[in-house]
Amino acid sequence: MSNKDSNFHKELRKKIHKLIIKIYKTTDKFPKSELYGCVSQIRRAVVSIMLNYLEGFARFKPKVQLNFYEISYGSSKEVKYLIVLAYELGWINEEEYKIILKDIDEINGMLFSLVKGKQDDIS
Repeated sequence: MSNKDSNFHKELRKKIHKLIIKIYKTTDKFPKSELYGCVSQIRRAVVSIMLNYLEGFARFKPKVQLNFYEISYGSSKEVKYLIVLAYELGWINEEEYKIILKDIDEINGMLFSLVKGKQDDIS
């Protein structure tokens, strides 16, 4: 792995970790009636971004890596929708919404580039 690739993966892990912390803190303010609904779902989804990314990173076969990176990307899209929903329901303010949306969009872009790169490698 080149130094450039190593820096990319290090930065992606850092961004995902920060997002996980942010989501956990933000969802503490969600309605208690959503503890087993949206709170649980968004927390599982945001952790799934990291866990599936890490599992893909640890695999050696390109098709297996691709599968895990795609799952991670799908989880990131799930988190994005749940943040939009939380904002529209008034559970988070506009500032929180914009910050998290910016973070998730950066992560989505990085994961998408991983997926596309693996697809190109396999083709």
